[in-house]
Amino acid sequence: FGKGAVMKLGDNIGRRVSTTSTGSVTLDNALGVGGYPKGRIIEIYGPESSGKTTVALHAIAEVQSNGGVAAFIDAEHALDPEYAQAL
Repeated sequence: FGKGAVMKLGDNIGRRVSTTSTGSVTLDNALGVGGYPKGRIIEIYGPESSGKTTVALHAIAEVQSNGGVAAFIDAEHALDPEYAQAL
């Protein structure tokens, strides 16, 4: 689907991805690019009660505070709208 669609391991593309901060310097550094990459699908996964929803909702709030648009897909059917609004 165009130039750059197929890459070989070891190719040095040198493309800088714009990001949105997670709000945590430690997490931004752990992600390796300084936050959540803009325009990409991000999946947050882990065991039950590990804070996935809270991390996802904070990410959405950060994107929205910068004028962006984000979506939350609740595969576990466990979202509490009041909790989400309170964040």
